[in-house]
Amino acid sequence: MTIRWKHLIVLAIIAPVLGLGIGWSGLMSVRASSGHWAVTDWFLHWVMRNSVSARAVSPDKVPPLDDPGLIPGAAGHFETACATCHGSPAQPRPDSVMAMLPPPPDLQTVVPEWSDGELFEIVKHGVRFTGMPAWPTQSRDDEIWSMVAFLKKLPEMDASAYIKASGLHGMGQAGEVSPLPITCESCHAESKLNDGSLVPRLAGQSEAYLLSALKAYTGKQRPSGIMQVAVGTLPAESLPELAAYYARQTPSVREAVAQDPALIEKGKTLAEVGRASDKVPACLSCHDKAGANPAYPKLSGQNSAYLRQQLLLFQAGTRGGSSYGHLMSEAAKGLTPQDMDALAAYFSQR
Repeated sequence: MTIRWKHLIVLAIIAPVLGLGIGWSGLMSVRASSGHWAVTDWFLHWVMRNSVSARAVSPDKVPPLDDPGLIPGAAGHFETACATCHGSPAQPRPDSVMAMLPPPPDLQTVVPEWSDGELFEIVKHGVRFTGMPAWPTQSRDDEIWSMVAFLKKLPEMDASAYIKASGLHGMGQAGEVSPLPITCESCHAESKLNDGSLVPRLAGQSEAYLLSALKAYTGKQRPSGIMQVAVGTLPAESLPELAAYYARQTPSVREAVAQDPALIEKGKTLAEVGRASDKVPACLSCHDKAGANPAYPKLSGQNSAYLRQQLLLFQAGTRGGSSYGHLMSEAAKGLTPQDMDALAAYFSQR
C-alpha cells in the first residue's frame, strides 16, 4: 500500500485533535503518587542529559574553581535555598520532598556524574518539569561558578565540614539541624572573614550605605542570587534595624596578608591621584575621607578578593542598586586587571 500526501495531511490533522481529546477527557493521570513508567523516566532523563550536554560551557571557558574563597557564600546559599529539597550532609531529604515526581536527587551522589560546564548550565538555567529553578538573577555568573565550586566539594564533605562551610550554628536534638540555623552572621561575622573571602565586611559601614544596599537587594536593583534569597523574606521594617546593627559594630583588627609592596604602592597612587589619561578618578576623593557621603561604602580594611570582584562587576555594568552606582561604573571603565589587583591590595591593608 502506497502512503500518499493526502494520507499524511489527514494524519497531521487527526493526531493533534486526538491528543487534545485525550487531554480533555482526563484519562491521562498527572498523579505524582503513581510515578512514571520506566520508559517515561528513562526518556525524560535522556532528554535532560542531552539538552544539558549540548548547552554546557566548554571546558576551556571554565574559570579556576579551586579558590577557597568561592565556598562560604555558596555553601550558605545552598543551605537556605537548596538543602530543603536536595538534603545535605547535615540533614536528609524529608519524606515530603521524596514524594515529588521526580524526587530531587541526592547531590552528594550525582554531582560527580556531571562536568563543571554541565553543572553551570543546570544551576544557572534550572530544569523544566522537575521543580529545579533557575538562578535568581541571570547576570551573576560569578555567583553561579561559586556554587559549582561548592558542589564539586560537596561529595567529599561530612556533616562537620558542611556545617563549617555553610555557617550553620550547629546541630539540634536527634541529629537535626536547629531551626533557622543560617543568619547574617553565618557569613558576615568578623571572625569568619579573611582577605581571600568574597563575602564583604559589614562592620563599621555607615547605616545609610547598608540600608541602601539591603533595599537594593530586596528591590532586585542590585543583582545577587545569594543576597536576594537571603534578604527576600525579611519584612521591610526589619531592614533599618539590621543596618544599624552592623553600623554599630567595630571592625576587628586582623593580621595583614602579605602583599607585593610595589602592588600596594601602585594602588596607593591610583587611590590618591587616579589616572587622568584613562578618566580614572582618585578613589579617596569620594571614599574614606572626612565628611564623605555616608551613602558611599568604606573601602579601607575590606577583603581584597571582594573589592576586586566588585570592581569587575562595576566595569561589566552588572553592579548597581543606588543612585550613585553609575559613578562607579564610569570610574571602573578605565581600570586594567592589574589596576584592580593594586587597588584591592592597597585598600585591604589601609
